[in-house]
Amino acid sequence: MKSILKPFAIIAVLGLFLQSCSSDDDTPAIAAPVIANFEFGEGSSHSTDQVAYKGSDIHLEAEITAEGTVSSISVDIHAHDLEPGEGEVEWDFEQTWTDANYMAINPTFHEHIEVPTNIPAGEYHIELIVTDELGNSTEIDGHIQILDPITISEFEMDETVERGSDFHIEFMIEAVNGIHEVTVDVHAHDLEVGEGEVEWDFEGDFSEDYHELTEAEFHEHIDVPATAPAGEYHIIFTIEDEDGNTLEYEEHIDVTVPTV
Repeated sequence: MKSILKPFAIIAVLGLFLQSCSSDDDTPAIAAPVIANFEFGEGSSHSTDQVAYKGSDIHLEAEITAEGTVSSISVDIHAHDLEPGEGEVEWDFEQTWTDANYMAINPTFHEHIEVPTNIPAGEYHIELIVTDELGNSTEIDGHIQILDPITISEFEMDETVERGSDFHIEFMIEAVNGIHEVTVDVHAHDLEVGEGEVEWDFEGDFSEDYHELTEAEFHEHIDVPATAPAGEYHIIFTIEDEDGNTLEYEEHIDVTVPTV
């Protein structure tokens, strides 16, 4: 009797095993997270213009749909072939969030990332990566322009000026945070002071006419004393915005003796 039942027992066990395998195969796979409405831009206004400013922040937001619980959200910001200028450094940003409010099925990602003041302006690549608990991962990317908060353009100034007259300066200022102060410093280095001459250094504050404007045309004339020594003078234009960011621009002018 036992010998008769034994084959049936083997068949039954094999049937259960095959049924179990079939059941496992029928289990639907968990889909990778889906990222929608990915937006980024200037932080203070929650802009979606894909532009930000040095010394400010970047607003990042995305809607995430995940069948499996999210385990991490990462952001990578970097540039390609931007050459740092004097006083600037390369900027590569990487951060991973595992906050409890993001470890959910369908979280909304919303963060602000500080932008250093001493990095090159230009185009930066942004990558957002979402990973669930099963290791499924989804990535979305884009590009953002990081700009200087203060810029000047269309600069015009006389190359020479006779002492006892004045010279003309003109340029456009754009300051996204508003202009706080505009100053001009004129000075010479190691010019010999002759008989009847007086060393000349000029420091002028022109802020009143431009205060709080975000765009302005700087147009001024500076008088050169008749007693100023002739020679090359160094000029420093300093613009400060309402957030404390500054821009310096340097030029030179030759002061000459009037022709008789």
